[in-house]
Amino acid sequence: MNFSGPRILLISDDERKSTRIQGALTSPGIGLFDLKWIRRLSEGIECVTEPGIAAVLLDLSLPDSDGIQTFEELFKVAPEVPILILGGENQEAAAAEAVSRGAQDYILPNHLDYSLPRALRNAIERKLVEDALYVERERALVTLNSIGDAVLCIDVDGNITYMNHVAETMTGWSLQEAIGQPVIAVFNIVDSLTRERCADPLAMAIRENRTVGLTYACLLIRRDGFESAVSDSASPIHDRKGRIIGAVIVFHDVTTERALSAQVLHAAQYDSLTKLPNRALLMDRISHSISMARRQKACVAVMFLDLDNFKHINDSLGHAIGDQLLQSVAKRLSASLRASDTVSRQGGDEFVILLAQITHPEDAAVSAMKILRSLSAPHLIEKHSLHIDASIGISVWPGDGENSEVLVQNADTAMYRAKEGGRNKFKVFNSEMNVSAVARQSLEQELRNAVSRNEFVLHYQPRVNLATGQITGLEALIRWQHPNGLVPPMQFIPVAESCGLIVEIGRWVLREACTQAFAWQTAGLYLPSIAINVCAIEVHHEGYIQGVRDMLAATGLPAQYLELEITERALMDKTEGTAAIFRELKEMGVRLSLDDFGIGYSSLSALHRFPLDILKIDRSFIQQLTANPSDSAIVNAIIAMAKSLNYVVVAEGIETQAQMDYLNTLHCSEGQGFLFSRPLPAAQISHLLQIGIGEPA
Repeated sequence: MNFSGPRILLISDDERKSTRIQGALTSPGIGLFDLKWIRRLSEGIECVTEPGIAAVLLDLSLPDSDGIQTFEELFKVAPEVPILILGGENQEAAAAEAVSRGAQDYILPNHLDYSLPRALRNAIERKLVEDALYVERERALVTLNSIGDAVLCIDVDGNITYMNHVAETMTGWSLQEAIGQPVIAVFNIVDSLTRERCADPLAMAIRENRTVGLTYACLLIRRDGFESAVSDSASPIHDRKGRIIGAVIVFHDVTTERALSAQVLHAAQYDSLTKLPNRALLMDRISHSISMARRQKACVAVMFLDLDNFKHINDSLGHAIGDQLLQSVAKRLSASLRASDTVSRQGGDEFVILLAQITHPEDAAVSAMKILRSLSAPHLIEKHSLHIDASIGISVWPGDGENSEVLVQNADTAMYRAKEGGRNKFKVFNSEMNVSAVARQSLEQELRNAVSRNEFVLHYQPRVNLATGQITGLEALIRWQHPNGLVPPMQFIPVAESCGLIVEIGRWVLREACTQAFAWQTAGLYLPSIAINVCAIEVHHEGYIQGVRDMLAATGLPAQYLELEITERALMDKTEGTAAIFRELKEMGVRLSLDDFGIGYSSLSALHRFPLDILKIDRSFIQQLTANPSDSAIVNAIIAMAKSLNYVVVAEGIETQAQMDYLNTLHCSEGQGFLFSRPLPAAQISHLLQIGIGEPA
């Protein structure tokens, strides 16, 4: 006979008892159990590890073993299998002792007929719940110990219940030492001005039942006396019934960023990070040098320097490492020049160098080669050996410009030509280079005409459920139908952002996508959501929220079907303002998605301020998923973190079946990429919504 129920192993030499058990487990109305009956412990030890054993019914008195030793021998072999003790006469004490040592329960002889099925089901279900809770707990601990922020938890009495590794480092307490200690002893915070103890945010979160934060001036005093400025957010923890059972605080060291902020307030002419002259001071010095050179019949050279691949280092290692690299570059540039020369940081990874007086234009080329050699040596930063190159453009007065603005502009033009030549090079400006600048201006003008002539079109790319293949949404992607051919967004979006047209283009995309989505829904086609990409410029433009609200009303699309995607870097721009805008959009019902996650830089304490629904893993990780173990580990960590924050996880750029299969093993929810469909015009998408994706190619 074939059984479909749980497999139960019965180990008993009592034939009468075993017969009663068989009857109890096969009686009508109780469901099926697959019962295997053996008489000796030695046989049980062999069988208990067989696949699919859901529970064991164990008699302590067997031909080859007796008493509590019987349980211990079996439990030693299979501690993960629920064991229920069959208590006999005068064995209740031994059965109870077995339960205290790990058995799930014990059944008295007079309960075999009516209690046994229920006891078995309870034991099996309880074991499944225990296993699930263990997995969830381990996943949570790995996530908390993988993030860059400190996490600390207390109970309602104010005693420590948990700290992650970062919290251990910042407080100077190990988890073992801190467990059970009052939070005020471990999390020692004082006002930086008065030196008085700050109000405990954890206690405040419990008392007021809301999320609270530290005041700006708080310092954390580590166990050894070291002080660091911290920023935090504390929230109450509730049980299933909504009762407060403790609180959690997420905090991180903000000493460096606060020091930099203070420097910015006092810096009128110098860059706060590198201590180099800023643009205003540089332009003044160039003008002064031109005046001096005119009288002395000398030359003045301006070099515009941009670091090659700095973005990769900054995104992969974080802003702190990136800032230190910029400081190291600034020191080397200053050391490579004369005291009379000026090195200026223009912002980001761009520097402008003034050679105040040179005899011949060729002298600037000699200086450029010296700088490139200096920068190419490794930069040792926090145990990282970083390699960085640069591209340099050179302009020389009087031939390449009569004033500081033109000299810097032409040096910038030459720098871009150097990058086009392969990077880690320098180029001297010539008039032909202005042709490319003119071409860019021409593109900007054509882009303005494209807006008025309605030359844009939207293509749509499906997002699918990786487990079922069902379409879960569409991403709207803009294309420019230029009279000379289709122009991809990477060629015109940066220009649109720099000249301000992105706001008007963004409004067109929003209107077109919402109109099309409503049309599909009206036609009876199932469409969970339509996603559009927005940039920081659009989000912070005056009236953006009202514009979204008005557009939804005008097109008829309910807000819950609209999804706005913003990149991680744009999300972290003007963090507080962006968070406020996103909260209003969320209250409106719009879904919010974080695009290209993993290549930017955001701490958990900052990320949790945003009411996000979806997190999209950048395609650069997915494309290397099956080839690069480090990328696989990063993707796994991102998925675990996102799920802990209740985000839907979407993998971008899936192109192969192997990538999809691997993502399924990581329990990634959704995916998007050429494996399922390329971006398609609306007409083809209509057909796709009718028939579905089908099997990936």
